[in-house]
Amino acid sequence: MTDHPKRSLGGLHVSALGLGCMGMSEFYGAAEDATSLEVLARARDLGIDFFDTADTYGIGHNEELIGRFIAERGKDFAVATKFGIVRKRGEYARTINNDPSYVREACEASLRRLGVEQIDLYYLHRVEDGRPIEEPMEALAGLVAEGKIAHIGLCEVSPEMLTRACAVHQVSALQSEYSLWSRGPEKHVLGTCRTLGVGFVPYAPLGRGFLTGAVTTLDGMDEKDFRRANPRFSDENLPQNLALVARVKEMAAEKGCTAAQLALAWVLAQGQDIVPIPGTKRVAYLEQNVGALDVVLSPEDLARLDEIMPAGAAAGDRYHAEGMKGVHS
Repeated sequence: MTDHPKRSLGGLHVSALGLGCMGMSEFYGAAEDATSLEVLARARDLGIDFFDTADTYGIGHNEELIGRFIAERGKDFAVATKFGIVRKRGEYARTINNDPSYVREACEASLRRLGVEQIDLYYLHRVEDGRPIEEPMEALAGLVAEGKIAHIGLCEVSPEMLTRACAVHQVSALQSEYSLWSRGPEKHVLGTCRTLGVGFVPYAPLGRGFLTGAVTTLDGMDEKDFRRANPRFSDENLPQNLALVARVKEMAAEKGCTAAQLALAWVLAQGQDIVPIPGTKRVAYLEQNVGALDVVLSPEDLARLDEIMPAGAAAGDRYHAEGMKGVHS
């Protein structure tokens, strides 16, 4: 197994790069379980020991897939999963449920699907409007006391919510979208995390694949790919965003790496308490992502990337209205 640098998420020690598993079940077109299991195995061989899933990905399928991998290979890695988004199979529309009784119900279901006795990191996936954050936090603290979860995480919360949550029980990790073209956490969230000793887990660190430079048109994209409805991929915004990525690709070529590796290296360079979780369902892309660990960025490189893609440069919102439900960051 390849040596892989480690980082700490509020006391949970994991590889510097995690693996987002969502696309193995839905949102990014068709996937095959056999291929997904190969990706999981290759990730472990490369030293990645932090897999990210959620009960809503494939409506349980993603957790079951990781459960299969655990059953076949054993559990020598950390699993992070989430609860709180409730959807019907085949539909993107969602409701948010943070009721304390549902916290327990969802946790028990995730434990069964994963086939484990304890979840390493359990996230509140989205925050229910009108319900104090203290209510689900108290339920999560109870699950920690029972040994059903080891660490508590939150997703897409505001600094104020994070502070209130930590007053109930220590939060180990905050997961929010963060990349060269989604830099909102830099305003207040990252500073609050560091004040409170909370690690930060960026999801979509490659801009939903856009920062790889591979997406130039929606033509040929799977009809079920949710990016078709994402504002940043719209006909109106695509040309401006492609121009930004063209400059990232140009700089990557100068440094002898891919655009994806440069974008990931930038996220990794933002702090030792940051563990990005790029998702992929192909071994070749996984291996390319791991190569980002070898890309060294100088202060001059980082300044140039700030100039190429400053905060707010991306055209379009990061979700449409339905996707923004429960986002408070």
